[in-house]
Amino acid sequence: MVELKSPAEIERMRVTGRFVADVLAGVHANAAVGVNLLELEMYVRERIRERGAVSCYWDYAPSFGRGPFRNTVCLAVNDAVLHGLPHDYVLRDGDVLTADLAVSIDGWAADSAVTTIVGTPDPADQRLVRATEEALAAGIAAAQPGNHIGDISAAISAVAHDYGYPVNTEFGGHGIGRTMHEDPHVANAGRAGRGFRLRPGLTVAIEPWFAAGTAKVVTDADGWTIRSADGSRCAHSEHTIAVTADGPSILTLRD
Repeated sequence: MVELKSPAEIERMRVTGRFVADVLAGVHANAAVGVNLLELEMYVRERIRERGAVSCYWDYAPSFGRGPFRNTVCLAVNDAVLHGLPHDYVLRDGDVLTADLAVSIDGWAADSAVTTIVGTPDPADQRLVRATEEALAAGIAAAQPGNHIGDISAAISAVAHDYGYPVNTEFGGHGIGRTMHEDPHVANAGRAGRGFRLRPGLTVAIEPWFAAGTAKVVTDADGWTIRSADGSRCAHSEHTIAVTADGPSILTLRD
């Protein structure tokens, strides 16, 4: 069931979105050679505590994970891309780090992700990150009232096709509002003109993610971290947006 939000409710989500964006900016600033992923987890945990926010990840136990997730941010490195479990790993020069964060403030959630290249960037990794960012922008641009979910999906996959990257459809975007995951599902590939018709008040998290060499994924022994099946590097970009009468509005916009 899709729940449309009022303009006042969207503004409450925007408050959460600004906080999520600010914390991710802090993760980006702190991600350097020699920094442990657990240090970044503690940074996010402290920011959430100071704000009085609630982590959407802590104790989250979906069907695709193993038991409750007991961290506040997903951190994925290199060939890992989704649901990365923070662990004792020290960042190295050239690592590709994805941070994915969802929190709730006063009962309203927001979700966003950003991929950072630590230290010296490899041009191939920069290209991959840029592809996800352009796909996200294309998906957001397609989120116009009167369009369909399939228009968002088709816009994302068109960018992936232009770059020559395969697209996984097992994991994608989703509705968001009072909880982190709501209807509708927003796949990263689809047919334009198909699916739920977009209306003002719809709030969704759009999140293209690509692996350089495959659309297939595997799950780590930790039961959470999802990696490319061929070991190729991955990138992920995500924003929470609202569909309004004037078009899409990004609720997690970073400076």
